[in-house]
Amino acid sequence: MRGAGNKFGLAAVAAAGMLLAAGSASAQLNPSAPIDITADSSEVINSQCRNNWTGAVEALQGKTRLRADSVTLYSVKKGDSCGASERMEARGQVYFVTPERTVRADNAVYAFSSESITLTGNVIVVQGKSVVRGERMVINTRTGQANMTSGVTGRNKPGRVRGVFYPNEGAGR
Repeated sequence: MRGAGNKFGLAAVAAAGMLLAAGSASAQLNPSAPIDITADSSEVINSQCRNNWTGAVEALQGKTRLRADSVTLYSVKKGDSCGASERMEARGQVYFVTPERTVRADNAVYAFSSESITLTGNVIVVQGKSVVRGERMVINTRTGQANMTSGVTGRNKPGRVRGVFYPNEGAGR
């Protein structure tokens, strides 16, 4: 983007701001806060420290919402029992929603210990009218840093990371 002019510079700042803001869920996500999960059915497999939730799953933590076709919650195995939650995996029409934005993907993994969310497959971030698309997004919920990637490279090729931004949105114009 060097030498691309002020318009591209603003777009780059907006893109970085939107991706970073996507990670600002740190204000809502707390690895020790309770998670309220509802679904059509649930199966607990104690021997594997696993709980499978299926059918219109909705997980709430603070002001953050995760919706998916299925969610599996894994706990740390401690001898013959299960300890703290380790990670949560969501599959099928995944929506990660905060008060500021919505992220849609095919799959998501929320790793409690690293405080990160990895979303994969047709990732779409919407904030206001601004939209960013890619194949994989990793959000560090502690720092607010986010990274959107795609396996496609090269000018004019479909599937590359793409963003459409409205820099004056919310500026009273």
